[in-house]
Amino acid sequence: MSKALLYDATACIGCKQCEQACATQNHLDYNDAIAGEEYQSAHKLTTVVTRGDKFMRRLCMNCADPSCASVCPVGALTKTALGPVTYDASKCMGCRYCMVACPFSVPKYEWGKLFPKVQKCIMCPDRVAQGKPTACAEICPTGATKFGEREELVAEARQRIRDNPGQYVNHIYGLEEVGGTSVLLLSAVPLETFGYRTDIAKDPLPMLTYRVLSHIPDFVPLGGMLLGGVWWITHRREEVAEVEGREKKNGGKR
Repeated sequence: MSKALLYDATACIGCKQCEQACATQNHLDYNDAIAGEEYQSAHKLTTVVTRGDKFMRRLCMNCADPSCASVCPVGALTKTALGPVTYDASKCMGCRYCMVACPFSVPKYEWGKLFPKVQKCIMCPDRVAQGKPTACAEICPTGATKFGEREELVAEARQRIRDNPGQYVNHIYGLEEVGGTSVLLLSAVPLETFGYRTDIAKDPLPMLTYRVLSHIPDFVPLGGMLLGGVWWITHRREEVAEVEGREKKNGGKR
């Protein structure tokens, strides 16, 4: 059965221990300056966003049918049966199609490194494969982030809403968005408050990819592919960098 994370914002105290645990798990730096950043980046794969006295986590949703994996031409991104969407840097050719395809604007690029990689939360696949919870769920002192079987977490989320209808927005974010995700969110206030998109279709986005690719001939001349790649790198790099710059300037809000 597929695993998942359930984050209940009403139980979050904003301690940011999930951020620290994520950084340690992924061998990333973490200090007071990074803790103060309320946006995802190549060096911060999850963040706790604060709006008044309300908190919300932002991290890769690890979609059930991820568009990032569907557009990756070299198979660097893979959805595992247990839930995580993993990334193999040795296969990545730096095209950054995943960054454009992701409806949640999650993948980030290490622009300043000599040998850059794409970075995102990969839902601790090694721990999950060993039957352990993700690092962020294990360290959470209040149980705001919980790891388990997706079906069981969906049932629990529904029960929480039924038991305390006035405490929650009547919606489990990630239950149906883009065909469902391995991260489920509960909140007392609309998710738009924290920059989450709520205009996302319920159909998996790779279906749109398939509809486009189905019209492309099986044989594409190599020269055309190379020229297309050069064009994309020339133009898209600036576009995505501009988007990331706006996110930082606006504190993570797009």
